[in-house]
Amino acid sequence: MKGLSKKEIELISSLEFEEKYFFTKEDVAPFITTENQRRHIIHKLMKKKRIIKLNKSKYYLIPIKAKTGKWYEDSFVMVDEVLNGDNYFIGGWAAANYWKLTDQIAMKIEVYTTKRQGIRKFLTTTIIFRRTSPKDLKKP
Repeated sequence: MKGLSKKEIELISSLEFEEKYFFTKEDVAPFITTENQRRHIIHKLMKKKRIIKLNKSKYYLIPIKAKTGKWYEDSFVMVDEVLNGDNYFIGGWAAANYWKLTDQIAMKIEVYTTKRQGIRKFLTTTIIFRRTSPKDLKKP
């Protein structure tokens, strides 16, 4: 592949072979010895748009088979990985569409959580984080 070093191709192909599209720095450790080199290779791959940073510790791999760098991941899976599967719920039109209450497909995903606020775009998904209280997150 043009633009990727031998080490980068080895890393990407190994993660893809293991189907680890969501990964952490620790998953990169077997390929790179020092922490500085790990940060450097992750930075280079982000710059080349082969990986996307989801949160402080988690990244998403754009597979080699996506030649142009364009790829799609399920929006609900992406939200779950961004928030590490903890303390959130999905609301709005996305939830209504999921439960077949409407045929309208949501353009944006509304996520209610205690931690985040703001709007972020991952791949083709726009996620609107809204703050809520912990008591609203409890299951009845």
